[in-house]
Amino acid sequence: MSTVLIWVILALLCLSLAPHKSGAEFEQWCVADEQTPDDELQAAMDWACGGGGADCSKIQVNQPCYFPNTVKDHASYAFNSYFQKFKHKGGSCYFKAAALITELDPSHASCHYEFIP
Repeated sequence: MSTVLIWVILALLCLSLAPHKSGAEFEQWCVADEQTPDDELQAAMDWACGGGGADCSKIQVNQPCYFPNTVKDHASYAFNSYFQKFKHKGGSCYFKAAALITELDPSHASCHYEFIP
């Protein structure tokens, strides 16, 4: 067997052993759109943390997601909390176009963004 053929077979074997996720299994988080002005993010976050039912306790002072203390970061945490809690009950990651879906975990340092399958 040629060396090239052996490498191709090994590459295919490695790919076949790698775990595959179906479209429904991709982990998704909801985060603030960086292009949205702070006043719009703040209004959407106020709704999410109030009547929306998101758990915003971790973005309060002395809590693990307080820093960085920016409207964008706090809104991202609040939007994701709402999205994870209600995505299977008809909730979305829209927030009047202030948010978007990402498949990159936005967790950082001691701040863990929840993901619910």
